Amino acid sequence: MHIAELEQRTGVSRHTLRYYEKAGLLVEVRRHANNYRDYPEQAVDRVNMVRQLKHLGFSLNEIRDLLNAVRNNRIDCAQGAALMAEKRALVAARISELQNVEVMLKQEQERLEASAEAQRNAL
Repeated sequence: MHIAELEQRTGVSRHTLRYYEKAGLLVEVRRHANNYRDYPEQAVDRVNMVRQLKHLGFSLNEIRDLLNAVRNNRIDCAQGAALMAEKRALVAARISELQNVEVMLKQEQERLEASAEAQRNAL
């Protein structure tokens, strides 16, 4: 399939698709004599997997390594589970950080609201 069809089927821009190819995330791409890219059907699944893994917090390097392991049958369930556990721990830490920021913002909001109320009452 041409890049326009892959773009339409995945919702990923052609610029991003070219970047994914350059970054080694889409290696199954063939080139015709006219230098047009020809994407196999499995590219749709690959691009969707990349999008999902990015959404889960994986870096493009991690995704490339994971896809290479899958392509070469070098990953097993234990490795995959360990990788997911590592990402879950990072997500949990980020949630904790955000909760701390939320508490600080709430306190600052309440302080500013009290100050505004005091200013209104002073008038």
